[in-house]
Amino acid sequence: MITIASIKAFAIRDDLSGGPAVTEPRRPAWGKAAEIANPMSRYPRYKRDRTTWRSKSPGVGCIVTASDGTWGFGVSRYGHAVIDLINGHLGPLLIDEPAMATERLWDMMGRMASPYGAGGIAAYAISAIDHALWDLKGKLLKQPVWSLIGGPARPHIDVYATGNDTDWQMELGFRAMKLACPHGPADGLAGLDANEALVAKTRDLIGRDRELMLDCWMAFDVEYAVRLADRLRPYNLRWIEDCLNPDDLDGFAAMRSRLPWMGLATGEHWYVPQTFAHAAARRLVDVFQPDICWAAGMTGCLRIAAIADASGIAIMPHAGINTPYGQHFAYAIPASTWGEFFLGSPPGVPLAEMRLFPGQPVPVDGKLVPSDEPGFGLGASLDDLDAMRV
Repeated sequence: MITIASIKAFAIRDDLSGGPAVTEPRRPAWGKAAEIANPMSRYPRYKRDRTTWRSKSPGVGCIVTASDGTWGFGVSRYGHAVIDLINGHLGPLLIDEPAMATERLWDMMGRMASPYGAGGIAAYAISAIDHALWDLKGKLLKQPVWSLIGGPARPHIDVYATGNDTDWQMELGFRAMKLACPHGPADGLAGLDANEALVAKTRDLIGRDRELMLDCWMAFDVEYAVRLADRLRPYNLRWIEDCLNPDDLDGFAAMRSRLPWMGLATGEHWYVPQTFAHAAARRLVDVFQPDICWAAGMTGCLRIAAIADASGIAIMPHAGINTPYGQHFAYAIPASTWGEFFLGSPPGVPLAEMRLFPGQPVPVDGKLVPSDEPGFGLGASLDDLDAMRV
């Protein structure tokens, strides 16, 4: 039996991009200057730029090596807090366990983390290990992960783009777009007007034959979400997203009650299947959006997908198409009807220059088929992974 020989986590670049682009951009990316509504928007010191208050910790890479020398690689976020959990607690306790037993190992990690909570930082740590285990498993079985989890469920993944460089998204062939909302309750009526103007301008630009969504990134309260949704009704949004503090489950229930006609999406900052089960039982939202690199990995998201499928709720992981992990999930899971690609790179720079791993496909004309190489098809050597370290 092949067992786990080592689990090692280390700091990597936090932006999870493929490094500097070769092509000269036409202009800076939208995110360099855009104000984005956020939970700290009520505090003037931090309102204008959310990078001023977010963690500056590096990303996390994790290599799991099996007793036969085969290795797998996973990524997550939040630097040394997560690295210390992996190297100091979870990882050592999995040594000599069966390397192929992904369900067992995931269950063990959740139980190990229960004294301090399996959500939040622990879920980030579990995600990194879980993805490395699935990558390892695919290599051992000489199968892509999408095949191991039941795919393909569709000929290709239909991909929507998130970001406010809408003209660039259209040029790249995307048929669905999601805007980052610039203003929240702290901006009053002027902010409502500006939000409506942005959505109206974008709808005019893309026409009526493309889908349009709005990301509100935990910035609103229920009253503001309702007022804004009423303003935006003429523009036929597919959904508004992540409007409330993620822990305000009663608020989601109130918003659902007051906006029965509006598509609602959230889950980027929900980390355990139990939260999604609670939301599904109460039909709080129409789309689940766990981040596969944060919500306890592939195994965690497979459990969330089962909840979604049984409840008739779509599941579209947050920024899923930006990593091979999310690509394999979206290709194999029937309830994952779209994939999200966060387009934060500058207009004019080909997407292939910004990918994280050499073997990672990028969307073409709003469509993508994942790699069929074993594991997640990272196309990366140990030297390549070493180059990601910081």
